[in-house]
Amino acid sequence: MGLFDRLRGDGAPRVAFIGVDGVPYSLLSENEDLFPNFAALADEGTAGEISSIVPPESSACWPSLTTGMNPGETGVYGFQDREVGTYDTYVPMGREVQADRVWDRIQEAGRQATIMNVPVTFPPQRNVQRMVSGFLSPGLDKAAYPDDVRDHLESLDYRIDVNPKLGHQEDKAEFIEDAHATVDARFEAFKHYIEEDDWDLFFGVFMTTDRVNHFLFKDYERDGDYKDEFLEFYQKIDDYIGRLRELLPEDVTMIVASDHGFTSLDYEVHFNAWLQEEGWLSFNTDSPEELGDIADDATAYSFIPGRFYLNLEGREPRGSVPEEEYDEVRDQLKADLEALEGPNGNEVVDRVVEKEAAFRGDHDDIAPDLVVIPNNGFDLKSGFKADSDIFTTGPRNGMHSFDNTSLYVDDADVTIDDADLFDITPTILELMDIEYSRGDFDGASLV
Repeated sequence: MGLFDRLRGDGAPRVAFIGVDGVPYSLLSENEDLFPNFAALADEGTAGEISSIVPPESSACWPSLTTGMNPGETGVYGFQDREVGTYDTYVPMGREVQADRVWDRIQEAGRQATIMNVPVTFPPQRNVQRMVSGFLSPGLDKAAYPDDVRDHLESLDYRIDVNPKLGHQEDKAEFIEDAHATVDARFEAFKHYIEEDDWDLFFGVFMTTDRVNHFLFKDYERDGDYKDEFLEFYQKIDDYIGRLRELLPEDVTMIVASDHGFTSLDYEVHFNAWLQEEGWLSFNTDSPEELGDIADDATAYSFIPGRFYLNLEGREPRGSVPEEEYDEVRDQLKADLEALEGPNGNEVVDRVVEKEAAFRGDHDDIAPDLVVIPNNGFDLKSGFKADSDIFTTGPRNGMHSFDNTSLYVDDADVTIDDADLFDITPTILELMDIEYSRGDFDGASLV
């Protein structure tokens, strides 16, 4: 077997990357007694808090993490993007990612990659030795390549994702049970292919952590009813990280990272309702269902999470903002956003990022003009229901954060100072002794 050959000392250095979607660094670093395997990774290697991307949304984060490039290069800005020159929207899938993934570069160098459960990778690529697509895959039957992988995963009761609808129930017991079953099968799959495949890069993601955080994070932070269950789930994650680390031969460097942080959620903010109330947005119907109902006199509209577009002449089909007024109108919208307060009197907005500060590349023509990074507690929505309140509460009590993203590298020579998601791909290539051009990435190696 390939792994046996590796254990005899053959081959170049390898990397095993394990993603823990949405896990904040503070959760792990402040509870080292509960999470001894993460603590050991930090003590024996390097660990720290890094920054996510703008916007910190998983559908945009994973393409950026796996390419080392900003959304202007990847072409993916969030769970929902818009077509150029229209008001039509679509959900970006793997084929919409317009930049080379780290495993593409691995394959081009004549090395092998096994990729499992990475969000925004459906349909699975056939230029790698093995891939199981993650979040956004319609089902396991079409998400696994080659076909024999599906048969093995079905024997494990493997599922692409936890059932998030269970988290909407007041009693979270069924949701927690499903989360454990999902992560148990994921671990068994990772373990099997780490042992069986002759890989140079193993890249697998636990996404269930993000799901648990969405429905239980405030219980952890504020001593809620499910705090113990939350910590027990993360103790299992810690145990699985430790067991996977023990499987790895000495020529493998382990990296564990999240794509964004997490914090407690107090209010959901429906920004299209706010834009309507403030006179920035109007629709052609009394009950708008989609962006296509936007009126000719609308000035701005919003997508999740906190992405704002001016209704610009020459860019939008019914643009109302003249190009010469772009800066003035955008500055006014930015000022209005910065002044917004929540029902508790707290400022909703931490900062507003202008398009040119965050996005550059061949695909910045669909970039938002402004992106809001919220203060903790305010989860940014859009929505097109005319009767929606601006501030609401729902079943979720946790939300993404830009800061507090986690990075652990089992290498003491790695330095984590002012690092972000863009640094991970060049770091993997450096650790694997694969040549690349520094100008290929928005980040840089941390080795």
